[in-house]
Amino acid sequence: MSMEKEIVDLTSPPIQCLTHRDELSNSDRVASNGPNRTNAGSEQPQTPIPYTVFTRGQKRRLRLLLGFATITSPLTATCYFPLLPLLRTHFESSAQAINLTLTIYIIFQALSPAIFGPFSDSIGRRLVFLITLALYALGNLGLALNKSSYAALLVLRALQSLGASAAMSVSYGVVADICIPSERGRMLGPVSMALNLGACVGPVIGGSVAWTSGSYEWVFWSLVIVGIVLWLSVGLFLPETARALVGNGGSDAQRYWWEESWSSVLTHWLSTQKGNPNTKNQEGQNPGVSPVSSRKSILQQCRFVNPLACLRVMFHLDTFFALWMQGSFYVVDYAVVAAMPDIFQDIYHFNELQVGLTYIPRGVGIIAGGFCIGKIMDYNYKTVAKKTGWNIDEVAGDDLQHFPIEQARARGSYFLLIISTAVLVGYGWAVTKHAHLAIVLILQFIQGSMGCCFYNTYNALLVDVFPESPSTAAAAASIVRCAMAATGVAILHPLLAALNRGWYFTILGIWSGGCGALAVLMIERKGMSWRTQRIRKKTARNRANDSG
Repeated sequence: MSMEKEIVDLTSPPIQCLTHRDELSNSDRVASNGPNRTNAGSEQPQTPIPYTVFTRGQKRRLRLLLGFATITSPLTATCYFPLLPLLRTHFESSAQAINLTLTIYIIFQALSPAIFGPFSDSIGRRLVFLITLALYALGNLGLALNKSSYAALLVLRALQSLGASAAMSVSYGVVADICIPSERGRMLGPVSMALNLGACVGPVIGGSVAWTSGSYEWVFWSLVIVGIVLWLSVGLFLPETARALVGNGGSDAQRYWWEESWSSVLTHWLSTQKGNPNTKNQEGQNPGVSPVSSRKSILQQCRFVNPLACLRVMFHLDTFFALWMQGSFYVVDYAVVAAMPDIFQDIYHFNELQVGLTYIPRGVGIIAGGFCIGKIMDYNYKTVAKKTGWNIDEVAGDDLQHFPIEQARARGSYFLLIISTAVLVGYGWAVTKHAHLAIVLILQFIQGSMGCCFYNTYNALLVDVFPESPSTAAAAASIVRCAMAATGVAILHPLLAALNRGWYFTILGIWSGGCGALAVLMIERKGMSWRTQRIRKKTARNRANDSG
């Protein structure tokens, strides 16, 4: 197979796209969903317009690309922790001053998705990815070159976090763009695996530097290389997928030049040089497919973007409890990770490198959890669909307005909550009683996998209930996670000082398990009705604005 054909496989979907207006109009859809779907009354059955024109092979390649694009934030955050003593010495600063760089990173870790998530829903995933990865590479370059300025260290850490932290919310938007609801689990699972690879290898890299070289600079140079490689990969292979701009991805007649992948442009140029005939008609569209609805200019698109739109997501009842599930288990993860250095240094007398290596079992658990929960999510979706008599539309995708997606996503959560609570309690008393190292590492493995299961499940639910702005919904989840983690650490740290580790993790486990069970109960019992009420209010408000 020629190089030209290989490029086309990834970036040039073969079928024309569904317009955004057609996509959002339930009354005009050819294949409506429900327990009793029928073509009665139609003289001639019509072929449903596909939800996406990306093939399975293209999705696999995009899945790999998205996974490595989202690795930036966890890799950058975790490899920095072991460098703190080196930075204190090099910049001749106090521990409090260097810890301020952690606070700066967390603040912009929350702000970045809030800014770039809504922008990706409006101006496109590809452009936002290119902008944020460029900021990330520049921030790391500045950190590698900065030798003495503490003020520059603060500013560059903010720039680094701003560029790294939007990747996850934008990636969830891409998944919602190209995957029907019944297949999102298998896409999100591997993306999460690659995402958490950074959390797994980051502490090892940072610990190795702290133990061997005594210098921090080459870590930032490595991150510069990572940023440049990812920027080039996105530029070469990621076409625009935002459904508001390109529908199901099949038409390029009204694409702006920055929405085309560079490999697609190269392929078109090679075809032109070879004199291949143009398969499009004079209007630029393939015959028989309606064009994409009228496009606004890039300035018009930016004009209507509200960076605070994700804040509204937090105050809807149907999303509040899904956000709680994510935020509460992020607090748990943060508490476990923050306690690990002291546990292994004080109890097991590990050095910096050995402490870094203890993060690996938990990271492997996160990767394993991401792989398994993706398949479980799709299985749960199909099981609930079968029980409710719902016919899954694997071509045009299901209209979730009348499907109990909350029950499908929350299915099995009680079982996971029991495991998570038991593991946290057991972990606390295991380290308190100085249990064998293998027991502690196995419990860390299980705890990491449980946290990943909750993240993926309820992030998918947020994307499902906000199909028109999935990146905005994912950005809301990022803000809630960071806010709850900061608040939780402030509350839990005095608790750890007052109690031993056994009671500390027991309280943490009971709190997360009990509140999580209540949240799951509300999602299953009331989630769909709350979602329906929200959609009705929004529809009425839009009609009032249109008539006014």
